[in-house]
Amino acid sequence: MELDRDSKLLRIFIGELDKSHHMPLYEALVFAAKKQGIAGATVLRGILSYGASSRIHTAKLLDLSHDLPVVVEIVDHADKIERFLEKANQLIEEAGCGALITIEKAEVIYYRSKKQS
Repeated sequence: MELDRDSKLLRIFIGELDKSHHMPLYEALVFAAKKQGIAGATVLRGILSYGASSRIHTAKLLDLSHDLPVVVEIVDHADKIERFLEKANQLIEEAGCGALITIEKAEVIYYRSKKQS
């Protein structure tokens, strides 16, 4: 698969404990992206955040560390990202959780798989 230099980066900010059909929501999002043929996805776990609820989530304080932030980053052509947004919205709605979704321009410089021996 080739990626154009002019691609899009989709970021989905959710909580670590958010679930979709008894599976972590971040896993459901990555598996759904793979199923739709998206070029790549990465899940990043945060150590400190707050969002629309203004509640602090942190790994530092035991009593506040129940739901650390997670960011799912997905890169592909704009049309594939737009199509995937429908599925992402569906999974987030089913999970009934808070979320933030952003899209920005991504200039892809290098995209290749590891050379096979």
